[in-house]
Amino acid sequence: MYVPKQFAISENTKLCALMREFSFATVVSHDGTAPFASHLPILLSGENDGPLTLSGHMARANPQWRHFENGAEVLVIFQGPHGYISPSWYESKELVPTWNYVTVHAYGTPRLIEDADRLHRLVDKTVAEYEGGRAQPWRDELPADFRDTLLKAIVGFEIPITRMEGKLKLGQNRDEKDIRGAIAGLRESGGPGDRELAEWMEKEILSNR
Repeated sequence: MYVPKQFAISENTKLCALMREFSFATVVSHDGTAPFASHLPILLSGENDGPLTLSGHMARANPQWRHFENGAEVLVIFQGPHGYISPSWYESKELVPTWNYVTVHAYGTPRLIEDADRLHRLVDKTVAEYEGGRAQPWRDELPADFRDTLLKAIVGFEIPITRMEGKLKLGQNRDEKDIRGAIAGLRESGGPGDRELAEWMEKEILSNR
């Protein structure tokens, strides 16, 4: 990923926080002929300053898991808030439209989870992650034979992270008055995710100036 210095995220703590917050990720592999991508919930485990591992599962009918058997590196993309920035929101003149965004790229060589018990634990952990904050979380009360049939229809995997890179492109290269103008414009635009992007710009840029 092209990451100019002023947009780079260097702290592991922040990279990990972003991967956990925006955990519906894009897993990109290559079958030797063409790239292939799947969109999946991905869990991050490990300490921020120690070894980190991504894990997830996909349908067995999805051919991508077979790419994981060749020992090749894969890319996992975590996409945060993003949105169009109109130059009409700036006070400065002779500026052009752009797109602000938050993203993390993680790389590693995947390995399949072959053990049925480990796969079951991974699925339980995934459900707990997304049900945990609900007032009435769903409980797995499925019949054992039905659950086993479902587990046979998926493939689990884990990816020890070998390197990461993150990018906060939030207008750090603009004057404060232009940043404030963009934040106000995003809050008034009503576009999907624009208010969240405005909050990130205010939190990450203005609070550090």
